[in-house]
Amino acid sequence: MKLDAILHALLPKDDSFFIFFEKDVENLLNGARVFRDLMRNGVTKEERAQKIRKIEDFEHKGDEITHQIFQALGSTFITPFDREDIHELTSKMDDILDYIQGAANRITLYRVEAITPEAEQLAGLIYDSTVELAKAIPLLRDLRNVRAINECLVKINSIENEADDLFERAVGALFDNCTDPIALIKSKELLVSLETATDQCEDAANVIESIIVKSA
Repeated sequence: MKLDAILHALLPKDDSFFIFFEKDVENLLNGARVFRDLMRNGVTKEERAQKIRKIEDFEHKGDEITHQIFQALGSTFITPFDREDIHELTSKMDDILDYIQGAANRITLYRVEAITPEAEQLAGLIYDSTVELAKAIPLLRDLRNVRAINECLVKINSIENEADDLFERAVGALFDNCTDPIALIKSKELLVSLETATDQCEDAANVIESIIVKSA
């Protein structure tokens, strides 16, 4: 075990960052769940507007938690793992929710009436990735849970690869079949937001992997 890991094991435990992370990922998961439901056909215009407002609320709450974590970083002498990793993991979770909100707002901005199957599937993959993050992050309290954490990280990587393939097929079909250039641009931008959200989930997983490696 590395010297810094030994020192962390011997120092008094401070649960505040773990509490922040668990609140943050729970908020993210709730936002992703509402977004997944939003991106299904059969949702009425009123229901869609209500879900978009809920996602905005989750995004605002996420910003508040992010601010609290950054404040704690500035005032805490001993942190459970590297400050850079705490900052990066916090930022990535914030980014995921930002892209979710951005995609939700495009539904209104672009007056999207029907959700394509590919967009619906991508929203589902975003949710699946946040489920795995919500499993992995509480396990950081005890880094002996490496095997269980890695199982979550592998799943997130697999989901991101699936999202990449789906995105490429969707964009290819869009250019083959869409004859309205404005509609094409709108649809492509929505797909890009969705795919980028899955990228951010993988980035968050990479930070967690970094934390594990440094603790070994």
